[in-house]
Amino acid sequence: MEQSVTDEVLIRREGRAGHITMNRPKALNALTLPMVGRIWEALHAWQSDAAIGLVVLDGAGERGLCAGGDVRGLYDSRSQGSSLARKFWSDEYRLNALIGRYAKPLVAIQDGIVMGGGIGLSGHTRYRIVTERSKLAMPETGIGLIPDVGGTWLLARAPGQTGTYLGLTGDIMRAADAIYARFSDHMVPSAKLGALMARLADPGGGRVEEVIAAFKEPAGPSGLQDRRSDIDRTFAGASVEDILAALAASPGEWAANTAAALAQKSPKAMKITLAAIANARSLASLEAALNVEYRLTVRLFEDGEFPEGVRALLVDKDRKPKWSPADLTGVSAKLVQSYLAPLPAAEELGLTA
Repeated sequence: MEQSVTDEVLIRREGRAGHITMNRPKALNALTLPMVGRIWEALHAWQSDAAIGLVVLDGAGERGLCAGGDVRGLYDSRSQGSSLARKFWSDEYRLNALIGRYAKPLVAIQDGIVMGGGIGLSGHTRYRIVTERSKLAMPETGIGLIPDVGGTWLLARAPGQTGTYLGLTGDIMRAADAIYARFSDHMVPSAKLGALMARLADPGGGRVEEVIAAFKEPAGPSGLQDRRSDIDRTFAGASVEDILAALAASPGEWAANTAAALAQKSPKAMKITLAAIANARSLASLEAALNVEYRLTVRLFEDGEFPEGVRALLVDKDRKPKWSPADLTGVSAKLVQSYLAPLPAAEELGLTA
């Protein structure tokens, strides 16, 4: 029997807490358009509910909070144009903005895999909890897209060139890395999550900060932080070509592996991502970043780059995407700026802070 959207997102009250659980464990809790609607409705209702003191977001199963949006569903919709893609992204980004400005404490349990849309759900919350199982990433350049759902906003505020590195490579952050990169706040062992959530739901449990403090533990050393000098040196270039040249001039396995990873990504998505992160550094709000990201995702869907990336990775699984243009030389500065430019006024996302 097919799951209904009510089953795919479990929404209930537990003590003083509103509790939202992503419940598609077989699909790594991938986010669909109806799920976005359900979460939006719950958060709106709880804002004015005096009995709800805080909200907890987590994922069913032990594999992840949310591995991203349902990109296969978007791929399958392409024969009907971009109407579903536009609807999905506009509703999702409005939800991301609501989460970012939510009036009540919102605690996200970033356990297991948290990528793409999962970052959008959790990365803008007030309290972000990682575990020893956490694997966070924004791997969109590998499927012909840019780090969206407010990803450019988060990446632009990571230390040094860390955000540029993460946005272009899609590298995975474990717990300590996610905290260092400012995608997360505290590490709580997975074995303690049940007790943590029970205390959060307890009307007498105390302030959220105090509850988390009672369960959190040191995340340990961050490999990302240890590599900071190399990242800052090689990813400070004004262009993707400059970054690749810096990597080529750097000795060692890390530089070679990083260059090899970049060679697999969409040239157009990488150049647009680099420009979008740089642009996000000058923006005043998450909403402003989401407005720009919407232009980019719509255009990368409609020009075929994103569908081709999904085809190669998830549909035919040949891992041989035919990027257009095929290499960096074909992606001009003029082309990048045309993607960043506003859509026709009636088509803009138009979020305001």
